[in-house]
Amino acid sequence: MQQIDDFREEGTALHELLVTLKDDQWSLETPFKDRTINWVVQHLHDADRWALHSVTDPDGFRDWMNNREKYRASEPEPLEGRALMEQWFKYQQDLCDEFERVDPQIRAPWFGPDMGLRMMATARQMETWSHGQDIYDLLRVKRMNTDRIRNICHIGVATYGWTFINRQLDVPDPIPYVRLSAPSGTEWTWNEPSDSDFVAGSAVEFAHVVTQGRNIQEVNLDVRGDSAVAWMEIAQCFAGPPETPPVPGVRGW
Repeated sequence: MQQIDDFREEGTALHELLVTLKDDQWSLETPFKDRTINWVVQHLHDADRWALHSVTDPDGFRDWMNNREKYRASEPEPLEGRALMEQWFKYQQDLCDEFERVDPQIRAPWFGPDMGLRMMATARQMETWSHGQDIYDLLRVKRMNTDRIRNICHIGVATYGWTFINRQLDVPDPIPYVRLSAPSGTEWTWNEPSDSDFVAGSAVEFAHVVTQGRNIQEVNLDVRGDSAVAWMEIAQCFAGPPETPPVPGVRGW
């Protein structure tokens, strides 16, 4: 499954950045709500642990999810710095191995509806990429994106309706046509072609907007039509309560 390979590579790429950090850099605050690098990697590590638990022991995961106070005392002690990095990376790679081992048709329990394996791998890649970007932004390191970003763009397009429903808003019609240029130069498209309602431009910039790593005003996407404009102003491809996109200039550089 390509999504599993892409998730594995996403983790490897972030690990290659993290190994360059000095010990005192782990406590630096990223542009993401002033959360430190330690917090970001711990957050990714926790979610990967939970995902591994979900696919290896679905019933146990459901019990843990519904009775988290009962299990709180057995939670591992938080790590920091390089020890945290290596623990996170081991779990991330183990999770990829487990994704490859299990029945690809399973639906794994999660905090919302159960998730298919393909979507779970995509969601984990999306979060690894988006939180990783906060570290790149903090360190002012230019990221070399690849065409595996297509998965993140896809989940961004697929959550068009969710963006509005999550805010208890009517989902506007028409669903915009999306036409994006991949890092390789390939063109990717979604939805019915339209000359009046569309989002077009860089796939990387689109991924930044739907993950709320950038405000729509900070990128050069061509956005036409009322529904497309409304979407890009509040796009949110991740689960959880509605989040407000960053103020221009806060997350990028």
